[in-house]
Amino acid sequence: MFKNSEIRINQLHNRIVTSLKMVIKSSYLPFLFLTILSFSIHSEETKLIVFDKKAYLHSATKDPNRVLVNLETIPQIVLEIRYATDNNFSGRKIYTLGKAFARKRVAEALRNAQMDFLKQGYSIQVYDAYRPYRATVTFYELIKDTRYVASPKTGSRHNKGCAIDLTLVDNKTKQELQMPTEYDSFEKAAWANAPVSDPMIKQNRDKLIAGMSRFGFRVNKTEWWHFDFLDCAGYEVLDIPFEELQDDGVR
Repeated sequence: MFKNSEIRINQLHNRIVTSLKMVIKSSYLPFLFLTILSFSIHSEETKLIVFDKKAYLHSATKDPNRVLVNLETIPQIVLEIRYATDNNFSGRKIYTLGKAFARKRVAEALRNAQMDFLKQGYSIQVYDAYRPYRATVTFYELIKDTRYVASPKTGSRHNKGCAIDLTLVDNKTKQELQMPTEYDSFEKAAWANAPVSDPMIKQNRDKLIAGMSRFGFRVNKTEWWHFDFLDCAGYEVLDIPFEELQDDGVR
């Protein structure tokens, strides 16, 4: 009697366990599918799209604000394109031409800033502007510190034609204003808010940052000379050598 009861209890237990497994399995599978799908979506890396000249021209034809403008068209602007020389942190020439370009709206804002500085007796001196993507790859291979160089995975605002490296020149003496460090310094003294003991140098840095801010630029926190134009959403990373921009017919 007890033996038969034990058998029936075991059978009932087995049926209950089997039923629970089926319920759990049917409920778990969709969850498992969603988990795998979610993992696949989040683990897939977004690939950077880099425009060559053909793609850039197509884009600029549809939207004139995407045109790269030669900054030499800005009155009295000074070009000191360091990467066209060996006087830069890499110790070698990166560009074959000492040219500077920026998107149309960036160039217009820079022109307005220049007109304002001219009234004060200064001129903007440009160290670098649009930077072909291949140069960013080279810089990252040398430095690998994204506080100072952009990651090739994302590119930079320089690659989009939306950033300018610059300083100020006194129009009477033709000398650069003294700043906390040299251009392309990787010292903390080059940070935009770093303490400055010399009041004149601090005044020069503050004058530059305030003047550029009035026209839609924001200083990079680790580089007093680097200014990003804020209204550049949607602009593409470009990899067009300066030689190919000389006679593109659209600037």
